Amino acid sequence: MVLMMKKTWMILSIASLMILGVIGKADAQKSKLRYADSLLLEQNYKTAIELYQEAYEQDSNYQTAKKTAQTYEIIRDYDNTYKWWKEVVDFEESTPGDFIQFLRYAQLTEKVSEARDILDAKGIGADSIQVEELLKLESPRKLKLSGVNELNSSESDFGITVDSDGNRYFVSDRGGTYVDEMPAIRIDGRKKIFSEEKQDYTGREYLSVYRQDKNGVVTEVISNVPDTYNFSDPSYAEEAGVLFYSVTRGIKKVKKQRDITVQPEIFYSKVTEEGTLEGFSPVPFNDSIGYTVMNPYVDEEAKRLYFTSNMPGGVGGYDLYYSEYDENMTFGSPVNLGSEVNTIGNESHAFRTGDKFYFSSTGHKGMGGMDIFEADYSDSSIENVRNMGSPVNSVSDDFAYQVFKKEGKRPEVYLSSNRKGGLGLDDIYSVEEIYKQFLAQVIDCDGSVISDNYQTTLLDKSQNTKVQTTKGTGGELLAELEPDSDFGIKISKQGYFSITDDEISTKGFDGDTLKKEYKLIAIPYKLPVFVDIVYYDLDKFMIREDAKPILDKLAELMIRYSFLDLLVSSYTDSRASDEYNVTLSNNRAKAVTDYMAKHNVSANRIRLEWFGEQNLVNDCGDGVPCAESEQQLNRRSELILEAFSDTNQQYEMPEEMKGKDFCDPTELFTQIQDEIAQIPTVYFDFDKSMLRSVHKKELERTAIMLKRMPNLMLYIEGHTDQRGDDAYNQKLSERRADAVKEYLTKRGIEENRMEEAWFGESRPIHNCNEVTCTPTMHQLNRRTELRIRK
Repeated sequence: MVLMMKKTWMILSIASLMILGVIGKADAQKSKLRYADSLLLEQNYKTAIELYQEAYEQDSNYQTAKKTAQTYEIIRDYDNTYKWWKEVVDFEESTPGDFIQFLRYAQLTEKVSEARDILDAKGIGADSIQVEELLKLESPRKLKLSGVNELNSSESDFGITVDSDGNRYFVSDRGGTYVDEMPAIRIDGRKKIFSEEKQDYTGREYLSVYRQDKNGVVTEVISNVPDTYNFSDPSYAEEAGVLFYSVTRGIKKVKKQRDITVQPEIFYSKVTEEGTLEGFSPVPFNDSIGYTVMNPYVDEEAKRLYFTSNMPGGVGGYDLYYSEYDENMTFGSPVNLGSEVNTIGNESHAFRTGDKFYFSSTGHKGMGGMDIFEADYSDSSIENVRNMGSPVNSVSDDFAYQVFKKEGKRPEVYLSSNRKGGLGLDDIYSVEEIYKQFLAQVIDCDGSVISDNYQTTLLDKSQNTKVQTTKGTGGELLAELEPDSDFGIKISKQGYFSITDDEISTKGFDGDTLKKEYKLIAIPYKLPVFVDIVYYDLDKFMIREDAKPILDKLAELMIRYSFLDLLVSSYTDSRASDEYNVTLSNNRAKAVTDYMAKHNVSANRIRLEWFGEQNLVNDCGDGVPCAESEQQLNRRSELILEAFSDTNQQYEMPEEMKGKDFCDPTELFTQIQDEIAQIPTVYFDFDKSMLRSVHKKELERTAIMLKRMPNLMLYIEGHTDQRGDDAYNQKLSERRADAVKEYLTKRGIEENRMEEAWFGESRPIHNCNEVTCTPTMHQLNRRTELRIRK
């Protein structure tokens, strides 16, 4: 009986001890989770994660898995975040919100297919869960990203600035003895709690600024701000020789507070040639206990200091601000960049070059975590925000986009990212434009785009290689150009002047797209620009003395303008047989060719026609008695100087016409007419309106010109001298204008191409009412003036 009682008590005692052990373990588990929760509130994420994971190993439950996933979210470790949301959704308690987060981080880790299969296997139906799609956006620029491995380490390296001597400053937490697999949280973007009891939540070395000199030697820059823990975000002001930076510093406990929430502040210091900081000054809007001020970027051209802050009154979490400053480094009140830039998410890492503004954001629609955005900048606004696309952005965090320009050198472009494939946790990348985009519009004289039937040759002159061109949907000409090269283009189309442009260059070109506009101008084949007539003696084909000045002038023009050719049409009067006259007219045409050869004008630039006694200019036909002066008008060679006479030739735009509006071909005619003053003035005898024989020759030339150039108008203005009364002279000037018009009408010129005006004695060359005029002066007043207009 006693033995049985002893056994019973022993069993009861063992059971009691087992119960007490279970209760002890449960209390210890709860204590560990409470401690992890407190560390989470204190932002000691590294240790909190370790404790959550230890607790989960001892007791796998929904709440612990979710807290672990959410803490990994905070430090932006996307791979582990996905891993723990995968644990969360395996519990019965998981909610639709958990499924959304699971799919969200599946996107960021490129495991969407796996995640959908998991949800579908649970009967949840992934297609029914609405998750905002990530952008899938390619940059319009062809870019290549390369890790700057002379700066990167196995730890976190990010953010870069370049001083006036080409030394590069960047941020790193290299040098620590504790190696952690998880990606770094950037201390410049988070609060930090310091206490005597707690370690840095990254588990690694504090952040510091490093300097790589021109010889490639990397040294640590020492902050002289007292009690500096984290030292980051260098931004160099070249004119002032000052380095701006962020510092998180230790602050003694205040009153009875157990821990102090210390947040980044911005300071600036002079920099020596050796890269040592001298002195330090805070910006006036720092408040290390109240809010964060970090990520300085100094815009010396605009005299603005941009920075990131979560100070009260912002749009979202962390917003971008600027403060204007003067030469004495007196700073104005912070100005929020507004809702065009800032969102309910976080914005940081501002930078400007020219009319482009860059920043990073988690609030604008992106491709993954933190993305880099570009906006249009002016002094008064920042607008038209757009994602820069791949490869600038990835599914990971991409930030700190910066451009550094030196005269005569290609711009240096950098960004920082924790994307996969890097050397460390965060890495610095250089961004190199593989190509600049070339866009050319080819238009006609009406401004309409020519989209087909033209040929293009684009040559990279630096490499002596052809560049492929394509046509866009709107007919525009597209190509990709190597940066830092010179190019030449030739555009040709049958029946149009070829275009050559050897002034295309991407050297020093900062934009994305080099734009050009080219105008294809139709070749005005056989365009007459000069008309004259030479006359011959009866039955002769020798060049007379009075004809030589005309031919000399033609030769001068042909030598000056290589695109001019001469058409010679020769005739005889009606005396002698038709056969004889055909031969005579042929000899007269050849005589012109022989004369022009003396001026080194090649015969292949002269086209001959001969017509014998055809095309008489008057009624002096066979057997018709005519005065010798009338017969003389038929013994002639008509000389027409034509531009671009060969319709089978593809001409280049004449050098003499480049830069002029050659869409109107009469510009060339006008230019040459101005040189030779070809349009005649017809003079009359006293009180007469009958044409003199000499002027009939001049009017013959005018008639040929008008026939050959149907787009020309002739203005005829009749005048008299000042003898006689006004009314009589008004009528006389009208008869003189009519005489010219009647002659030209008989020569086949349409009346609607001639306009008359008569002025009597009102517009004298010499005012004989004020001076005593000679007969010559009176003669100059008795005239009909001719003017040619388009």
